[in-house]
Amino acid sequence: MGPQTGRSARDGADRAAAGGNAVEDAETVALAADWADIVSGLRKDLGHQLFTQWIRPIELGPLCKATGTLDLYLPTEFSANWVQDRLQDRLALAWKIARAEVRTVRIAVHPGRRKPVDLELRTGDDGLGHRAANDGLRMVEGAGADPLPAPVGLDPTLTFAAFVTGTANILARNAAERMAAAEQPQFSPLYLKAATGQGKTHLLHAIGHAFTQTHPRGRIFYCSAERFMVDFVQALRSGEMIAFKGRLRGFDLLLVDDLQFIIGKASAQEELLYTIDALLAEGKRLVFAADRAPQALDGVEPRLLSRLSMGLVADIQPADIELRRQILHSKLARFAPLSVPEDVIEFLSRTISRNVRELVGGLHKLIAYAQLTGQEVSLQLAEDQLTDILSANRKRITIDEIQRTVCSFYRIDRSEMASKRRARAVVRPRQVAMYLAKVLTPRSYPEIGRKFGGRDHSTVIHAVRLIEDLRQRDSEMDGDVRSLLRQLED
Repeated sequence: MGPQTGRSARDGADRAAAGGNAVEDAETVALAADWADIVSGLRKDLGHQLFTQWIRPIELGPLCKATGTLDLYLPTEFSANWVQDRLQDRLALAWKIARAEVRTVRIAVHPGRRKPVDLELRTGDDGLGHRAANDGLRMVEGAGADPLPAPVGLDPTLTFAAFVTGTANILARNAAERMAAAEQPQFSPLYLKAATGQGKTHLLHAIGHAFTQTHPRGRIFYCSAERFMVDFVQALRSGEMIAFKGRLRGFDLLLVDDLQFIIGKASAQEELLYTIDALLAEGKRLVFAADRAPQALDGVEPRLLSRLSMGLVADIQPADIELRRQILHSKLARFAPLSVPEDVIEFLSRTISRNVRELVGGLHKLIAYAQLTGQEVSLQLAEDQLTDILSANRKRITIDEIQRTVCSFYRIDRSEMASKRRARAVVRPRQVAMYLAKVLTPRSYPEIGRKFGGRDHSTVIHAVRLIEDLRQRDSEMDGDVRSLLRQLED
């Protein structure tokens, strides 16, 4: 074979290899795209807690074309076993729907990860050398040791820097920072009480992250009350209660979320009580979060209630409108230079008042829709695309209430709403009331017309369109409507 022939052969082999690599890259990209769709669905189905703790750490492995087996990797044996026992069927079904060639899903520990090292518990060590292979555990030994990642259960985005503070949550924020500070806090445990979506879980995660900075050798255990129950029952059934107790009481910071779910579990309550006593006796830090005050936890024995309320109970109130505005502006920094008009921010902060999570979710949905469709973010787009969220948050306002408020505002008699008078001083307030009835209630045009003296639906349509037009051209009219909206929605 001559030199030219040899070069041609080598060039052909190189092109074939490059082509093979391109095919492999395309398949990897396609798998990643399918996984992104599956993850999006699981986030909605499982909720934030389970998704963050068990799905987010999963890494996509290779797909064997011959057997149809897809590998999914987790960082520890414990997490791999947990996902395999509880979520493998769901993952397998999701993949079969997304990609027919996937016949089996195999859950395993990532082959590139080193096995966890047995570490002795320096506090409360019972001499058994318990293994600290547990999600939610962070153990950092002294200089020279390999740095370990933050607790799997902690969301890296939920930090103090990302937490927006207002009058509704300043006490809880300051107490949380004290709990993570280098010096010993004056109170323990800290009990964070707030309704769903008001920021208690955010503060819980932020404490964990800050504690790792102020206590680099500190050991953290984070879990939900439900997770505590699962681990407790597993240890009880497998005869490993001594190891369970030793491991749990060897931590410097204990974070327990959604404590209301431990209601009625007598044996688990007793173990939690003993753990609290043991950790407090050694000056350890404990933080609990729940959607109700300790005294409102039905089915919890008095001794445990006493321990939970002996430190500081910090109540997080629903975010007021000013705090909701600040939260939206803080989130917008992530999407710069995307522009969101101030009237949209005002509309969202005023309308989505039930909880902060829905408020931020509404903003993200609106921005995503605008980016994917190439439309500009506008008030009309917000009203069209966020109907479900808006209707769930909207205060139930009646047409009678609207009529009373408008009549008081314009200082006219209530009977004028149904009268036949056509004086401007009466007609304009009546039209404003019709407009507000359409904006603030689910009533149809004919239903609204009947509430205004049996007027035809075309009269209502005319009134609504007229006020919409006047709001665009007449600042005084727009100011009147805004003032009435505030009165009716507050």
